[in-house]
Amino acid sequence: MKKIAIAYHSGYGHTARQAQAVLEGASSLTGVAAKLHDVTQLDEAAWAELDAADAIIFGAPTYMGSASAKFKEFMDASSKRWFAQSWKDKLAAGFTTSASQSGDKLSTLVQLILLACQHGMIWVSLDILPGNNSSQGSVADLNRLGSCSGAMAQANADQGAEAMLESDLKTAARLGQRVAEQLLRLH
Repeated sequence: MKKIAIAYHSGYGHTARQAQAVLEGASSLTGVAAKLHDVTQLDEAAWAELDAADAIIFGAPTYMGSASAKFKEFMDASSKRWFAQSWKDKLAAGFTTSASQSGDKLSTLVQLILLACQHGMIWVSLDILPGNNSSQGSVADLNRLGSCSGAMAQANADQGAEAMLESDLKTAARLGQRVAEQLLRLH
C-alpha cells in the first residue's frame, strides 16, 4: 500500500475543505492510502507518518501573498528532515486558497515547490488545462483559475468553507488523484 500524507494549515476552514477534496482524490485509487495532517497539531507520531509516506501534498492558505505563518512554521520545523534527507525522492504537490481571484496564490505554490526542492522531492504538477478562459468557459470549469503548478481555489472572504465552488474542490481532488496515479506509476 502506497501512502500519501496531506500536510496542510487552514485558518478559516477553506483550506481544510480543499485538503479534504485532495484526500478524496488521492484515496480514489486502489493501492493508495491517504491521510490528512494539520501542521499545527503534529506530534512525533505524525512527523513519523510524514517520513514514512511515499508522497506529501502540501496545502496552505495564501495570506498577504504568501503561505500562512503557521504553515511557514511547519516549513521551518521540517529542517531536521532536510538535514537527514528524510523526504528525498518522495513525490510532492501543493494547493492553496485565497479570497481574491489571484490573491498572489502563485507565490504560495512557488513557496511549496521550493520547499519540496529543498528536500530533494519530485514535484507533481496539475495536469488540467486552464478552464474559464474563453467565451465558452464558466466558473464551473475545472482549473478555472488556470494554475499548472498546483490546485488553486478562491473563497469569498465573507463566506465560510461551505460556499466554496465545486469546480475548485474537483480541481483539488484531481490533484490528489494525479499524485496517486504518479505514485503507482513510478514506485
